[in-house]
Amino acid sequence: MSLLPATEFARRRQALMNMMEPGSIAILPAAPHYKRNRDTEYRYRQDSDFFYLSGFPEPEAVICLIPGRPQGEYVLFCRERDREMEIWNGYRAGPEGAVADFGAADAFPVTDIDEIIPGLIEGRERVYVSMGAQPLFDQRLMGWVNSIRARSRAGLHAPGEFLMLDHLLHDLRLFKSSEELKVMRRAAAISTRAHVRAMELARPGMSEYELEAELMHEFLKNGCAAPAYNTIVGSGANACILHYVENTRVMQDGDLVLIDAGGELDHYASDITRTFPVNGRYSPEQKAIYQLVLDSQLAAIATVKPGAHWNSPHEAVVGILTEGLIDLGLLKGSRQECIEKESYRQFFMHRTGHWLGMDVHDVGDYKVDNQWRELEPGMVMTVEPGLYIAPDCNTVDPKWRGIGVRIEDDVLVTKTGSEVLTQAAPKQVADIEALMRR
Repeated sequence: MSLLPATEFARRRQALMNMMEPGSIAILPAAPHYKRNRDTEYRYRQDSDFFYLSGFPEPEAVICLIPGRPQGEYVLFCRERDREMEIWNGYRAGPEGAVADFGAADAFPVTDIDEIIPGLIEGRERVYVSMGAQPLFDQRLMGWVNSIRARSRAGLHAPGEFLMLDHLLHDLRLFKSSEELKVMRRAAAISTRAHVRAMELARPGMSEYELEAELMHEFLKNGCAAPAYNTIVGSGANACILHYVENTRVMQDGDLVLIDAGGELDHYASDITRTFPVNGRYSPEQKAIYQLVLDSQLAAIATVKPGAHWNSPHEAVVGILTEGLIDLGLLKGSRQECIEKESYRQFFMHRTGHWLGMDVHDVGDYKVDNQWRELEPGMVMTVEPGLYIAPDCNTVDPKWRGIGVRIEDDVLVTKTGSEVLTQAAPKQVADIEALMRR
């Protein structure tokens, strides 16, 4: 069962139905199983939208939300109880459990969906659906609608409009409730401890995957079902590869190691990056680049507050990194010229952050009416500037080559400013070196 109370899911369903047009129905399928190889599947993880509305963890299920339906507005189709299958694959809630444990007003066997769901759709003017997310389900939905249209002479009325469910649902998901924030703070605390553990145990001669194993140990020991995304442990020049996930290199004395890792707790992600010296002490060049990135990150976090716009942290980072790169001799020209020409992008080529929630790159529009969205309380975002000087970059002094640094924290917009959920993970040079000496 979810860490969230049943009332939280009921509140979300009601909020969504309050936003829906009159005479409508919302239909959402569960995530399918994905095959890993031959006759084995990846560990099942429920679709985030589906889980957000239901807390229901099983595959082969479909949600219907039908505002105004006298018999109940929340209908769930799911697998029936099956003693033999449960022995092999685990407990199933069944339609009875869907009502008793997951708040459905009505629940039916998913094997009966072709007979029942056209009757739920019939008479509705609009269907809300995440069109394109599961093409096979889209085809099935159109089959149900066409079966109603085929009986129009018998007085049946088919919906005349399909609306994107994502637009309403993802705006709800963008604003985290107090219950969600409790889970996200726990996920952040677990992930913070994992990064501290990696700093404590890192040493020259270890393989990157050994540090990944220590991170996984901390995630699983504290209740995370899995990492929220593929863990990055990039040492030496591997830190300059933004999405490096092989994690196979043996770390050398004098390397920096960049770890981008976060645990997922009850479908909520944490996302932290720290960069530290394998031997416990930054070289002068490493320290200079690291401090520049840290200064830009702290300035960016200071801009996160209600009324600021989404791009404010990025603008702060670009200004500080550009000026610092000029001072270090890695860029030539004036600050304004380098920003206008985007000269900094050879060393900082990504955005400064993203929304965070049930998905590590969470849902929600970044622009509204073609303007950067204003930040509001309840939004959670990452702030993650970086500098990556490729080992073959021949435009800079060789002493800078192969240095990659990123620093990332999870930041909640509050009523008065912001709260850094991952603040306990050390990031000041002195704090990291002191921790590693211990």
